[in-house]
Amino acid sequence: MNFGADWEFKISESLPIDWEKVTLPHTAKIEPLVVNDQFQGTFWYQKTFDTSISKNQKIFLYFEGIMAVAEIWINNQKVAIHHGGYLPFNVDITPFLKNEGQNLIRVKGNNEDNPDFPPGKPLKELDFNYYGGIYRNAYLITTDKLHITNPLEANKVGSGGLYVNFETISNNSASGIIQTHIQNDYSRNKSAALKYILTDSEGKKIVFNSKPFTIGSNSDKEITQKIQVKNPKLWSISEPNLYQLDVQIISDNQVVDSYSEAIGIRKSEIRADGYYLNNKKLFIRGTNQHQEYPYLGYAISDEAQYRDAVKIKNAGFDFVRMSHYPHAEAFMKACDELGLLVMNSLTGWQFFGDEKFQGNAIKDIRDMARRDRNHPSVIFWEASLNETGMSKAFMSKAAAALKEELKFGNFYSACWIDDPNYDLFIPARQHAKSPDYWNNYRNEGKKIFVAEYGDWEYYAQNAGFNQTQFSNLKKEERSSRQLRAHGEERLLQQAFNFQEAANSNRKGQNIIGDANWLMFDYNRGYSDDIESSGISDIFRIPKFSYYLYQSQRDADMKLDPKLSSGPMVKIASYWTENSPLDLRVYSNCEEVALFLNDSLIARKRPEKTIYNDALKHPPYVFHLNNFLPGTLRAVAYINNEKVAEDLIKTPQTATKILLSYDQSSKNINPDFPDMVFVYAKITDQDGTLVPSSKAEIHFSMEGENAQLIGNTSVLAEAGIATIIVRTNNFDKPIRVFATSNGLTSATLNLENENVIEKCIN
Repeated sequence: MNFGADWEFKISESLPIDWEKVTLPHTAKIEPLVVNDQFQGTFWYQKTFDTSISKNQKIFLYFEGIMAVAEIWINNQKVAIHHGGYLPFNVDITPFLKNEGQNLIRVKGNNEDNPDFPPGKPLKELDFNYYGGIYRNAYLITTDKLHITNPLEANKVGSGGLYVNFETISNNSASGIIQTHIQNDYSRNKSAALKYILTDSEGKKIVFNSKPFTIGSNSDKEITQKIQVKNPKLWSISEPNLYQLDVQIISDNQVVDSYSEAIGIRKSEIRADGYYLNNKKLFIRGTNQHQEYPYLGYAISDEAQYRDAVKIKNAGFDFVRMSHYPHAEAFMKACDELGLLVMNSLTGWQFFGDEKFQGNAIKDIRDMARRDRNHPSVIFWEASLNETGMSKAFMSKAAAALKEELKFGNFYSACWIDDPNYDLFIPARQHAKSPDYWNNYRNEGKKIFVAEYGDWEYYAQNAGFNQTQFSNLKKEERSSRQLRAHGEERLLQQAFNFQEAANSNRKGQNIIGDANWLMFDYNRGYSDDIESSGISDIFRIPKFSYYLYQSQRDADMKLDPKLSSGPMVKIASYWTENSPLDLRVYSNCEEVALFLNDSLIARKRPEKTIYNDALKHPPYVFHLNNFLPGTLRAVAYINNEKVAEDLIKTPQTATKILLSYDQSSKNINPDFPDMVFVYAKITDQDGTLVPSSKAEIHFSMEGENAQLIGNTSVLAEAGIATIIVRTNNFDKPIRVFATSNGLTSATLNLENENVIEKCIN
């Protein structure tokens, strides 16, 4: 049962007297857009709740994430303390509950600097933030005394909950095991059997039954069941087929407990010549993501997590690295559903603590493995501390701990240090020297995944091949850290940096994939500005680089209709008098024709250069002699047939506001808290965005169970002002208004699944 409603909250060193009502997920403090004085301190939560529990039942509290030290009290009895903010913990509260009446839970949290557990590094020196609060979901779980454990409940290595592993996989058959950990808290022996129900996306069921067994009083038992699936629907990046696995405990001829989990069947291999998924070679194209929202920090809904995953997939990526910590469970599930490969990562960045820190880091590796071992999306495990000088002994223990938890194999451990304890070497591009970087790496057949590229090597001015172009650029112009407000030329430079680096990575014989730095702009503890090397800004608005990556997905790769796939073409220009006349067009098609005011400029195939010759779909460059206002139109062709088109019009005088909101194929949750970005686009009379506008937009709202998050008066950046609408029990219409001096106002009506966009004088 979702346990997120009806909480009370207060920031206080001691137990508060007055409280404010909140709903989970919740951040300890709404921060400004640019976070340079993030809240750190002690905070409290409490709620009362009723329970109806029989003598044969147990009740657990499951917290997905509390930042970062959490103490739990039930009815004024301290029952647990947990260290670390990025992984869940499970608490048996059965002995502390009242038989009748209401129970009281209190949570004391603290997110101050703490060197005893990852990340360990003080916030003021850290490359990301750790926001306070019960910022992920909480659940109340009721089981029988004879029950399948939570993965974190078991004390045995490689145990807990369900562990599914397919050892032999082909299109014809998949065989493997399901390990189930069972706890008997009765004071007598119990006889039982397990029933396994595997259901595919079309509702077809396969049923397996274990042999009967007896489990002793107050003890546990592991049951391992062999399974075989004929003609399995394999999980892949284009067809992420999932099965629903339900495991039931049958005792005394009735179901006394059950456990459900979505799983996938796929074959993941690193071979001598590269990476293979289901026996098909794949160069992995990926990105990094920091799991942060403006203002709300980490406290976002499952739906918002899903929308972020959709954006990553729509950008042309098939892989995401969890930089630099385990991400929310909802995000992991979204990766499973959308076909995003994952590198799961231990929390850490440039900090190596004492024995206590190291012990907690090893524990986090175990907890991360248990939480996520059944996700088909997870192919690599970064069981190491990013960019940290770790001891040989620690790396040996870390890799061994992962191997013990993932004892059935079929996994790859990864480390940024080329250490023999790890299967995969994952340096950042900047960890080597230009111009070759990692392209000549050789180490007895070991492979490289370039875990970061495109930012620091340009920011630090040790960039690759294109030194002649860089020679006339200032530091801020050559950098990949570009806000949308910085204009076309600098956004195009960012895109070129990513293009050049990605092209270089593809020339390394032992490089099996890469992940750019990064998907979304984000805040950092050590800096008082937004880190802007994202291919989308912090509000998830794409920059030109977004379309560079989108164009690298083949036109014939078809995804779920709710996702972006197929032929595409995008003109990287605003087409104003200040726009570059060397016009860049991104496309995954064979030919592109460019028209200006319906006059053909040129029709061509992409031209190969040393900066794009390894890309599957190099950008097109069209050279125009002079600027003429009007309409640019790009038409893309495959086999001489028109398959895609893009239009760009010269913006005229700004006259009105258009309101829209970001749904990314996931409706606003009607029952639980959710949040969406609302965009106020400043346009001319024809609806063309005016990117030069910095008009001040004033947001307001009507409706119940909702609030605006962020400043209600916002200066537009590159013609767009953004605010967040946070909903709670979204069962009634919400109206958002946007006004500005000299512009026609706009109203956005949110009515469950329907959005009506209109302008009002």
